[in-house]
Amino acid sequence: MKKILMFLFLTCLFIAQLVAQDSTFSKGDKVLNVGLGLGSLLGSAYTTSFPPITASLEFGVAELKKGAIGVAPFIGFGSYKYDVYSGHKNYTYIPLGVRGVFHYPLIKKLDTYAGLLLGYFIVSGTHTGSAYASRGYGSVFIGGRYYFSEKFAAMLELGAEIVPLHIGVAYKF
Repeated sequence: MKKILMFLFLTCLFIAQLVAQDSTFSKGDKVLNVGLGLGSLLGSAYTTSFPPITASLEFGVAELKKGAIGVAPFIGFGSYKYDVYSGHKNYTYIPLGVRGVFHYPLIKKLDTYAGLLLGYFIVSGTHTGSAYASRGYGSVFIGGRYYFSEKFAAMLELGAEIVPLHIGVAYKF
C-alpha cells in the first residue's frame, strides 16, 4: 500500500510539473515554419517527383489562461507522378490556406499544438478529372516545435494537407 501511495504522490508531482511549464508561444509572437513532407495520402500508385515543401508564418493573436491561439497563412508545393497502363501522368499540387492553431504548453522548450487548416489546392497535370481538379480542402493536424534556443526550433507535424508527416525548422522573431 505504501508503494502505491508513493507512486501516486510522485505521479501527481510529475503532472503538476508538466502543467506548470511556461508557454513557448504567446500573443505577439511570430514564427516562420518551413517543412518537408514525408509520405503520401494519395495512394500507393503515386510516387514523389518533387518532395512536398511547406511554409507558414504564424502570428500569436490571443493569450488564454493556459495556452495561446495563433493564425498563419500557409503555402506548399508538391509534385507526383502516377504510372498507369495508358502511360505516365504528372500532377503538381500547390496548397494555399490559413491555419488556426491552439498551443498548449506541456514540457519546457516544447511548443505543442493542434489546429485546423482550411484552404484551396491548385492542381495541374497531364490528366484532368474530378479527382485531380483544383478544389477547396480542410484538414486537422497536431504538432510540436522543440526550441534549441530562444529563436530556433525543430518542428514535427502530423496530418496537414496531402502528406501525413512534416518535419522542418522554425524561427521565432
